[in-house]
Amino acid sequence: MTRPPKKPRSSGRPVDTVGQTLERALDPLTSALKRAGLSMGEKPAATPTLPEKPRTAAIVKSALPVSPLAVAFPDIAIIPGVEMATGTAGFYKHERPDLLVMKFAEGTNAAGVFTRHGVGSAPVDWCRKHLAATSGANVRALVVNAGCANSFTGKPGADAVRRYASAIAKRFDCRQRDVMVASTGVIGVLLDDSKIVQRLPDVEARLHEDGWAEAAAAIMTTDTFPKGAYAEALIDGEKVRIAGICKGSGMIAPDMATMLAFVATDADIAPAALQTLVSLYTRTTFNCVTVDGDRSTNDTLLLFATGQSEAPKISRAGDRRLADFREKLEAVLLDLAQQLVRDGEGASKFVKVTITGAESPASARKIARTIAESPLVKTAFAGEDANWGRIVMAVGRADEPIDRDRIKVQFGPLVAAQDGLISPTYDEARMSAYMKNAELEVSVDVGVGKGVATVWTCDLTKQYVAINGDYRS
Repeated sequence: MTRPPKKPRSSGRPVDTVGQTLERALDPLTSALKRAGLSMGEKPAATPTLPEKPRTAAIVKSALPVSPLAVAFPDIAIIPGVEMATGTAGFYKHERPDLLVMKFAEGTNAAGVFTRHGVGSAPVDWCRKHLAATSGANVRALVVNAGCANSFTGKPGADAVRRYASAIAKRFDCRQRDVMVASTGVIGVLLDDSKIVQRLPDVEARLHEDGWAEAAAAIMTTDTFPKGAYAEALIDGEKVRIAGICKGSGMIAPDMATMLAFVATDADIAPAALQTLVSLYTRTTFNCVTVDGDRSTNDTLLLFATGQSEAPKISRAGDRRLADFREKLEAVLLDLAQQLVRDGEGASKFVKVTITGAESPASARKIARTIAESPLVKTAFAGEDANWGRIVMAVGRADEPIDRDRIKVQFGPLVAAQDGLISPTYDEARMSAYMKNAELEVSVDVGVGKGVATVWTCDLTKQYVAINGDYRS
């Protein structure tokens, strides 16, 4: 888990404002994208679902107690064209896996979405630059380390990335720019790239196809369980596989959610189409979860397509043959994103916040996020208190169009307030009983339009303070 410095942002337009403008600009495209078959996930009922898959019982041990909301790691099939191995490079005081290397078949295409954080990091800069230079074509490797974010480290940090990317490129007989990188850990600490380089011979010797669980464990920081998702889809009648892992527990907020995520498929999808898909579905998945409202310097989501299946090559994101794949890809990303919330530092409640009746989807998202990130709302969830007044407070301070006299607030099926005042059917005992559930739903209609959005969050407990107070100790 990365931690941002307390140094103020550099001058310029605030990142939140830029992100908000982009969100609003995208909204008019929604109907056109839906006509092309690209679901934008705006309707709560349209949340994509993965087919039922058995999940392995084992959960890798963490230094922290496993979240009560944890899910076990799924069974993930081999993705042709992907090999991986982990190692211990020594970025932690105690010995644990902290290095992941993935090798991809020749011809693998890649796309990425990265943090909008004003500081950024050397690994993010590297990936952005080289994905742009190659247009995402023929990416051959990924190197990830945990324990050191290599963020706010200036030119020395950039030089460190270049050196270990060069070392990987020589071993895999590719160009430096064909190597993607990612880091997570403490901000402001320069990465010792020699620790990675000296482990490469051992890691390369152990590359294998079936290593998703160990890969997920190696990139954990304050995570209490490894996170993975898997789905199969049909493209023109041919089966393709989609597998992904991610890490993240604290400092989770949109633009993007604070995390590293790596997804691979054996489908053959052109780089431009791949980039369109990952950009669209990040919006409805990783950018719709929040734990604490803080955004990281190192957020990275990379999607790799090896082209090793029997499915035909797809050049356009809106190709009708890609319909099932699009649905399954969004489902994999949402599964991973929701696991971040389930592992929120100290979390004991998994909460779905849905806004309806807003002026626009962007307005609905802002209202939902304001509720989901309110410390007063989140501590009420922790205390199992159906304090609907705090929900109303958060709705009002989102500074979005609302009709006070038409607002309706529900906890699950129970109506707490409607038409601008407490519901005549309000029952404190039933509300209190509902709040004892581990998974909660809060719905608010703000009465001014048709905009809909859903955000997933968790409660805020004393354990969150304890974890973050001791983070560098």
